[in-house]
Amino acid sequence: MNALLKQTLAGLRVLLVFTVLLGVVYPLGVWAVSRIPGLEGNAEGSIIGQDGQAAGSSLIGVDPVAADPAKDPWFHNRPSAGSKDALGPGDPSSSGASNKGPYDEGLIAAIGERKKLIAAREGVQESRVPADAVTASSSGMDPAISVAYAELQIPRVARNTGLPEEKVRQLVAENTGGAGIGVPGVNVLKVNLAVRDAAGGAH
Repeated sequence: MNALLKQTLAGLRVLLVFTVLLGVVYPLGVWAVSRIPGLEGNAEGSIIGQDGQAAGSSLIGVDPVAADPAKDPWFHNRPSAGSKDALGPGDPSSSGASNKGPYDEGLIAAIGERKKLIAAREGVQESRVPADAVTASSSGMDPAISVAYAELQIPRVARNTGLPEEKVRQLVAENTGGAGIGVPGVNVLKVNLAVRDAAGGAH
């Protein structure tokens, strides 16, 4: 009986110690680290604000929808595998890939449709549409696009916002950073906010 009592008390002590360590000390430690200057923004979701309001996250790409598709003033993200339409915005609350291989007939058809739609939207030949414009990422919510895809969209954005192409090109350059290991990319949310500011917030 004494042995059973000793084992029970030992088990309770271990439970209490690990409850304090993993249920209190560890979470507080993680929270304290997240308050270190330079890390706080990431801990809070890397929210980008404008005019005192949250405009979105620099880490989550949500494709903008133009009020008038014929006068679309926005740079667009990569397509989302979870979108109902070929170029429609994905659902940021549900992230995931299509799990389709390179020989999947549905994927090949989707890429072909996306290429036609983007070429028509940008007024270029299909051969000029870059790969990241027609293929979805694993998450479907990449915040950045390739410099090539951004450059393809510059003439349309300039035309529909009334900004000079050189000004739009400058804004793209100012919002170009690392999208991956050694790969430059343009943050779509940041460049769209910059374009809206430069155009007087009319769009």
